[in-house]
Amino acid sequence: MAKFNIKKNDTVIVLAGEDKGKTGKVLKVLTDKQRALVEGINMVNKSAKPSAKNPQGGFVKMEAPIHISNISLIDPKSGKATRVAIKREGKNVVRIAKKSGEEIK
Repeated sequence: MAKFNIKKNDTVIVLAGEDKGKTGKVLKVLTDKQRALVEGINMVNKSAKPSAKNPQGGFVKMEAPIHISNISLIDPKSGKATRVAIKREGKNVVRIAKKSGEEIK
C-alpha cells in the first residue's frame, strides 16, 4: 500500500482539473484508490431517493474523490503549493515544507 504525504485535515491546493487553483481541507484519504476527498472540490450531483432525511428526494451536491497527484499541500508560510520532506526526530516523524522549511502541523 502506498504512503502519501497528505493526511486528513490538511489544507491543499488543486494542481489540475476543473477546480485548478482552488484550495480546501482534506476530508478523507482513500489510500487503496490513491484519491482524496477535498471540501468543496470536484462537486457532483448525486440523485437521491426520498428518505426520512430527505423526504422530497432529488439531487444532492457532494464531493467526489480527486486523484492524489492532482493536489499538493499548501506551505504554511507562503500559502503556495509545496513538496514535503520527512524528518525523523527520535521516534517522532515531522513533515517539513520544502519551500520554506516550516513544519507542517
